[in-house]
Amino acid sequence: MSNHLPHPNHDRGLEFDLSTMISRRSLGMFLGAGGAAAALAACTPGGSGTTASTSTSAGTESAAATASAATTTATPTASPTLTRAIAECGVEIPEETAGPYPGDGSNGPNVLAASGVVRQDITSSFGTGSASAEGVPLTFTLTLLDNANGCVPLAGAAVYAWHCDRDGRYSMYDSVLANENYLRGVQEADVNGQVTFTSIFPGAYSGRWPHIHFEVFESMSNATAAGQVLAVSQIALTKAACDDVYATPGYEASVANMKRTTLQSDNVFRNDGGIYQLATMTGSASAGYTAGLNVTI
Repeated sequence: MSNHLPHPNHDRGLEFDLSTMISRRSLGMFLGAGGAAAALAACTPGGSGTTASTSTSAGTESAAATASAATTTATPTASPTLTRAIAECGVEIPEETAGPYPGDGSNGPNVLAASGVVRQDITSSFGTGSASAEGVPLTFTLTLLDNANGCVPLAGAAVYAWHCDRDGRYSMYDSVLANENYLRGVQEADVNGQVTFTSIFPGAYSGRWPHIHFEVFESMSNATAAGQVLAVSQIALTKAACDDVYATPGYEASVANMKRTTLQSDNVFRNDGGIYQLATMTGSASAGYTAGLNVTI
């Protein structure tokens, strides 16, 4: 891999993208709606009352039912993934290096200044780039939790994620990918503190366990501000999934690289064997994989 001059900024960058998005959802509104639902539940009659009480309070019950329905509609339901993440919350995600190919302006090019970087599907390049990364489909989800405030979801936080292609190359840095920016993107966390990216399964290159980089920002508006990063870490992919994927055409080089590296020898994950960064994975090489990781900050 060889470095190159920074990729030219587009006329309009991430700030332009942000102006086209709905303003970030308020976590306080989310919790407030939940409190309102609990209050309504506490005040709703238990259903064992007499016929007389039912007839005299019909109007009240109707109003309460209407309000309860409205609250239910407005209040998001916590997913099983979020419920499990909160139950397991407590250990903060280990801080890791962003590596030599972050593309965030700290080491050469800055994809965060490019219009189009806010996206869920990061498989293809955007802007002046035209290439698409080939490989086994991978969808990965991060669940962000605020440890200092009782492990509540970090709704409205921003995540910038990036990783290498199946040949172990990073867009914007490799000599043949200098004008491409695929496998890089930004997402805003929803009310459950979750972001999801659609991508391809990264390859294994020499000296590193297969991984995905990410940075967490307090908000979308802080995604390009120096010093506003809440956490920098990496997702470790499971050996079973890697072995399955690397047996397919296009990943031949990854097979040999995997044999020379373990989680315990990897220069990033070796401190604890990646125990807090190892994704939960399901799927197959033929159907594609999904990965999930709880990120406590």
